[in-house]
Amino acid sequence: MTERLYYKDSHIREFKAVVQSSEKCGPDFQVILDKTAFFPGGGGQEPDIGTIGGLSVKRVFEEEDSVVHVISQPLETGECVDCQIDWEVRFRRMQAHSGEHVVSGIAHNLFAAENVGFHMGEDGVIVDLNVYLSPEDLRRVELEANRIVMENRAVRSYFPDASELEKTEYRSKKELDGAVRLVEIDGCDICACCAPHVTRTGEIGIIRILDSIRRKNGVRLRMLSGLDALEDTLLRYDITKEVSALLSAKTEEIPAAVKRIQNERESLSYELGGLRRSAISDRVVHLARTEGNMVFFEPGYQIDEQRLLVNGALKYCGGICAVISGDEENGYRYVIASESIDLRSAAKEINQALSGRGGGKPEMITGTFRATRSAIESYLNDYKGVRK
Repeated sequence: MTERLYYKDSHIREFKAVVQSSEKCGPDFQVILDKTAFFPGGGGQEPDIGTIGGLSVKRVFEEEDSVVHVISQPLETGECVDCQIDWEVRFRRMQAHSGEHVVSGIAHNLFAAENVGFHMGEDGVIVDLNVYLSPEDLRRVELEANRIVMENRAVRSYFPDASELEKTEYRSKKELDGAVRLVEIDGCDICACCAPHVTRTGEIGIIRILDSIRRKNGVRLRMLSGLDALEDTLLRYDITKEVSALLSAKTEEIPAAVKRIQNERESLSYELGGLRRSAISDRVVHLARTEGNMVFFEPGYQIDEQRLLVNGALKYCGGICAVISGDEENGYRYVIASESIDLRSAAKEINQALSGRGGGKPEMITGTFRATRSAIESYLNDYKGVRK
């Protein structure tokens, strides 16, 4: 049985322990100590990392009443070893987890929202609440959470006895058997949890709710706390500063500047579209009549421009008229029309020959090709098809 130091003091970074067993398992060794501050994972929090006897701890997990540490080399049974937690990782996780308790507690107190899902990942903490909270509601939760952080309230982690537990109202996602560990944030939240937490809310630092999406009848939010939140805020500040310089606009003027550029872009796009349509019409006028096929490659054409050229050129064409846009890296988009060939019937044959997908009406088909330009050009120029 392993004595779990992280229950007594979540801030233990270094400790000495006696090796109780060291057994080979595959390429590694599973070590059990008489006591440990390595958290084996649980409650949504990942296991700790660090070193035992100078050896990196690859994994930590629970096995009945013991905590198992996986390392690359054996240790001598009865040996007293120096152990060290990777405190940077542990502390960030404690900040994140305790920050989540604060936010979930406030959401519960203000909106009767229950935390029904929780995950700590590289992109932040994901929290699922069973009540939909608007962006304004979440801003209120965020402000209240940071107020509680600044008040530096006490965070108490403990195992109540059966009679005390029975009288205590606490949050829990499921029914619990046996000893229940509670994490209580003064005046904010009481929740069943097995993970290490900070001892005062001031250690959490800032809390940021980054974004949210509606999920079923509730909401899924993504949040950061502490050093993770600070780093994210500094990154966003640097990005905003760079964008501000590129736009030659003050920070508060960025939205208006972007909107102005969008309007200018739409205006120029509309003007350019008119010029391109005019150029296509002029081009069609100068086409020479042919009883064969016409194949045009126009890499930058939009689908409506392809259709415009096809429709205009069709009256000069005795076979099929095809306008192809795109490139070999990303594939080609085609528009093919004909007055003499049933293209809906021919689509399967054309697509098979040119690794394509698509279809349409007897007069016109559209789709994509994955063949090379030379293969497309050669095949379509020579295509005869079945005349109507």
